[in-house]
Amino acid sequence: MPKSAFSAIENSVQTFLGGAKLSLTEIEEDDSSSETNNPLEIRVPLEFDKDRFLFRAVRKELAFTATEKNFVQELLTAFEGLFAGFSAQGYAAHFRTALLTSLTDIAVARFIRGDRKGVFWPTQSLIQLLKSLSYQRYEGVPATTGFIVYRTQLDDFLAAAEKSRYDWFDLGEDRQRISGDFFRNPLSYRFVDGLRALFVCDIRMNVKGILRTRAPGPRDSIDQLANRESLALLATAGEGAFAIFVNKVSEVEIVLDSDQLLVWRKGYWGVYDPDIFRDFLAGHLDKRSIDYLVWSIYALSKARHGTVVLIADDETDLKALRKGSVGGREALSRALIRHVRGSKIGLLKRSGELSRILSSDGLTVINRKGELLDTGVIIDTSKVGDLVTGGGRTTAATAASYYGWVFKVSEDGPVELYRNGRCVYRFG
Repeated sequence: MPKSAFSAIENSVQTFLGGAKLSLTEIEEDDSSSETNNPLEIRVPLEFDKDRFLFRAVRKELAFTATEKNFVQELLTAFEGLFAGFSAQGYAAHFRTALLTSLTDIAVARFIRGDRKGVFWPTQSLIQLLKSLSYQRYEGVPATTGFIVYRTQLDDFLAAAEKSRYDWFDLGEDRQRISGDFFRNPLSYRFVDGLRALFVCDIRMNVKGILRTRAPGPRDSIDQLANRESLALLATAGEGAFAIFVNKVSEVEIVLDSDQLLVWRKGYWGVYDPDIFRDFLAGHLDKRSIDYLVWSIYALSKARHGTVVLIADDETDLKALRKGSVGGREALSRALIRHVRGSKIGLLKRSGELSRILSSDGLTVINRKGELLDTGVIIDTSKVGDLVTGGGRTTAATAASYYGWVFKVSEDGPVELYRNGRCVYRFG
């Protein structure tokens, strides 16, 4: 039964780990196969009714990060616990349904609570409340909201927050604990929208008040879409603090103080972990440019703007790569491309031009110094052949990956990494 139960959660875990191959096998008493130092593999020994099993996750190209390993450990601990509770004969279908619908939510709640062992249920309740709110519409507009969960003294956190661009509204006698009817009144999520205002609560989900911005930043900027301001707040909110949002595309985002994002998208939890992308680009793009690109890619994914970006090998021949240009020979288009060619992507991000460039049609090419070499490129796809499954961006990303390292964002959100004609990782 452990293997059939595992099949119920396999897709969810595989999605979280970016498409890694998974297995669950029975092991002998004297088997030492659970030991590994391979960074491309996760191995976790499990026990069900005194029978020992080994969970394995394998990726061919990218090492697993500490966040992925820790999350999988929490998930498998919950898996063992649930299995023990549903092992009675005749309840196999109940158990598999519970796993399919709840296990990754349990793992997320366990993961973000940290080492605070007594606070699982309040954290889980908040997650479920916000997942329900993600389906809510008000006059045709998706409901949005946000919470910051502090782990230090409230006064210390507020003193730091008020030095930036936030004002504090203390609920005083109207303070309450988060419950199922918290958002019964639309004003609670219209007024505290997660963009200009956030609820502030402790780890037991007692709401203390509201932080409001004095001067909202530019709408839909990369930093705003990628929750960079929330990360700055978390730096003063205590170790293990986190922020949680329902965003404008009806996803639940959890921003960790370690700078990873847990995202509930299309019914699955995923991790947007910059360490995965840093590993992918290590030695091929300077470190500062990697961070600019990683968060720009997430912003485009969240805003549902597709793109294909090539970080080119030093020896890449752009003339051999290029089949044409989106702008053709039109003078204005060629002038606009000359205006940005050679610019560092950090400068283009600060000016607001980077997101507009990346969300335009065609391939964008960057070198290892983080300089924009070209954009609007129509790539020669003759290397690809007829074996690619997908649309034009998939074909372009596959072809471009023979010339370097490729990011692809689909119009419906997923982020994929390509190298040597293969997709090696997928988020969302």
